[in-house]
Amino acid sequence: MNVRFSHAVLALTLAFGLGLGVSGCPSSNVPGAPQAQAQESPTRKLTGEERSKIDVFRRAAPSVVFITTSVKRQDVWRRNVFEVPSGSGTGFVWDGAGHVVTNFHVIEGASQVQVRFQDGETLDAQVVGVAPTKDIALLQVERKATPLPAGTSSDLMVGQSVLAIGNPFGLDQTLTAGIVSALGRETRSPQGRVIEDVIQTDAAINPGNSGGPLLDSQGLVIGVNTAIYSRTGSSAGIGFAVPIDTVKRTVAQLIEHGRLVRPTLGVQLARPDVAQQLGVRRGLLIVTVVPESGAARAGLRNSEQRDREIVLGDVLLGINGRPLGRVDDLLNELEKYNAGDVVRVALLRGEEELEVEVELSAANE
Repeated sequence: MNVRFSHAVLALTLAFGLGLGVSGCPSSNVPGAPQAQAQESPTRKLTGEERSKIDVFRRAAPSVVFITTSVKRQDVWRRNVFEVPSGSGTGFVWDGAGHVVTNFHVIEGASQVQVRFQDGETLDAQVVGVAPTKDIALLQVERKATPLPAGTSSDLMVGQSVLAIGNPFGLDQTLTAGIVSALGRETRSPQGRVIEDVIQTDAAINPGNSGGPLLDSQGLVIGVNTAIYSRTGSSAGIGFAVPIDTVKRTVAQLIEHGRLVRPTLGVQLARPDVAQQLGVRRGLLIVTVVPESGAARAGLRNSEQRDREIVLGDVLLGINGRPLGRVDDLLNELEKYNAGDVVRVALLRGEEELEVEVELSAANE
């Protein structure tokens, strides 16, 4: 009974549908009746600026990767060790050897790092080296990929256009655009060290963008996105990128040494509050001169105690004409040089200002 009823309903339905179809056909052939035509979308007209952004993204996207990390956890009861997802970020291909640049804080503490390319291929990555004070990490994967071309950051100008590609909140291959909002900013590395000459941009940077490239309008990498200024944790139009000139110097050392090798004068300095208590109003007070260092060979003097009185050592005033007001000034200035380079050090010895030449030696980070 149910089967016959279903067939009857189906027959009526088909008849009704066919009837509608047939009744509609003659009207379309009535002379003077408007003919139904498929509407073609007009060719989309793009501005030159839009075409440029699209072109940059298409060229750069295959070299931008999605980084995921995990850490090892142990089951307290069963003693089993397993991997637990711990975070994600962005990176980009640096060279043809499979090196990938990202932020140190993206992979910090991870026991496993994986890299996913635009085509979906996911590979385990090896950590080649890290530079925590620059918030830079260098990975390597077994894949030949096209590197992003590196530009320069010393000639950037406020107002020029920039693009950021990353994986905010896990949304991979996201493009945002903005401008260089300011230059010469400072931000802090995970270790608290000041990173100088940081680029400020209003291109939206959110959690997950860290380690991604900041590109100019030609598609050249000018910085590595590293931080945002926000009270909510999401983009507030103020993002920061480590300048590419700093990244180049850092990556070169990570490839060669696996670590950041910093040149040093060979001195230990007094804390600012201690120096002020001792009457030092400018410069950096030397507490100790490391034996056999460049500073020792140049005759720099350390502070010492004589007959219960503290005799102040030399006070560093500048290097190669750049004034020194804090320790970070000294560290950032020294990073422009290599071990073995000779720098001119201005110093205060008692009431006398003088200048000496010091050969820099190597100090591992």
